[in-house]
Amino acid sequence: MTADNGGTRLNKFISETGICSRREADRLIEQGQVAVNGQVAGMGVKVTPADKITINGKPLRSKPQPVYLVYNKPIGITCTTDQAIPGNIVDAVNYQARIFPIGRLDKPSSGLILLTNDGDIVNKILRAGNAHEKEYIVSVDKPITDDFVARMAAGVPILDTVTKPCKVRKIGPKTFNIILTQGLNRQIRRMAEYLGFQVTSLKRIRIMNIALGNLKPGQWREVSVQELAVINAMVEGSSKTEEASRLDVPKAARKGPRVGQDGRTKAAAPGARSTGSGRGKPDTAGKRSGGGRRSR
Repeated sequence: MTADNGGTRLNKFISETGICSRREADRLIEQGQVAVNGQVAGMGVKVTPADKITINGKPLRSKPQPVYLVYNKPIGITCTTDQAIPGNIVDAVNYQARIFPIGRLDKPSSGLILLTNDGDIVNKILRAGNAHEKEYIVSVDKPITDDFVARMAAGVPILDTVTKPCKVRKIGPKTFNIILTQGLNRQIRRMAEYLGFQVTSLKRIRIMNIALGNLKPGQWREVSVQELAVINAMVEGSSKTEEASRLDVPKAARKGPRVGQDGRTKAAAPGARSTGSGRGKPDTAGKRSGGGRRSR
């Protein structure tokens, strides 16, 4: 146990083992259920792997190896870790270790979503101020006009704010490509609706440097060593605090489910593997099915 900056805060150290969130770890510490080297620990204590940590007298298990997955979410899968909800993403992926999604895609949407057990990288990627790109292919219910493209790109008033300028490109009579650096609740759908269009399909094809590629719906693969190195470089100076994500996002824009460090959905406010490898419950096409929640 150390009082200087050479260790990790106890609540963070506990949460990184995957047994609970940092907030829940705070509660355990406050209730005197956590001991470090035989002594009841107080808030703010820092520890190292050499320290013996117990919770209610039971040794804290070691931090698991980090997991980073790329998943092609089919329409109908819910981006929640609540396994009481049919079609939740945890059951759909059926990975052997505890993982949770980075961000979300709503039930009618499909495409790329990252899953991990690394709470720090979740926070860094999700912070609105970090301006990490997310790319989508979107179809709407009527022909796209030049005015629609220009207004979508310039910013649209939704959720008590105006969306940040973004990149929009028409790629078909009713289909466009859009690259966002924001993550407002159902942002693309709301932007289109404001301009008089209804989204008929929405697929995310890229997050930062990770592309969906040829991954079929319901399949997943591990993030490669090279991809992870690029991600870490991109988020190297990124803030991990929740406050950083709220600097210029109004309250209304933050409504809807949020994923915390524990991977739980909070109300309001180099080799590839696939489902065909024996993980999950693939059907004859190597796909999965389920039922889903919200986002873009």
